[in-house]
Amino acid sequence: MPGWVEEGVNTYRKRLPRDFNLEIEEIALGQRGKNADIAKARAQEAQRIRDKLRGDEYLVALEVKGKPWTTEQLAQEADAWRMAGRDIVLLVGGPDGLEPSLSATADKTWSISPLTLPHPLVRIMLAEQLYRAWTLLVGHPYHR
Repeated sequence: MPGWVEEGVNTYRKRLPRDFNLEIEEIALGQRGKNADIAKARAQEAQRIRDKLRGDEYLVALEVKGKPWTTEQLAQEADAWRMAGRDIVLLVGGPDGLEPSLSATADKTWSISPLTLPHPLVRIMLAEQLYRAWTLLVGHPYHR
């Protein structure tokens, strides 16, 4: 990712407390090219994601057709996640989205926008919205 993306994400990451930390793990894209088999590429990506999961995480698939949440609803979700004591994994698909079987295993699906957004902006938006949700939970004046 370009430096401006890391800088943007880190702006919010460093504001979050330890019990609400944000980690980002990238996986390699499935093989693409001229005449690529997109289903196979998404399957490769899904397997790489599955290989990184421990099996006890709460999975939230980011999908265009997922449920849209307000910031207040995200804060409520985040509070429930914290109380459950499980790690949360936000699944962001590659350029062709998440492989359907992986998305189907998610505990929730969430749409941050009906627009198709580039990954760099999604990272910053997620970091900022998670920070904003945390500020709502603790009564911090950031969210007015």
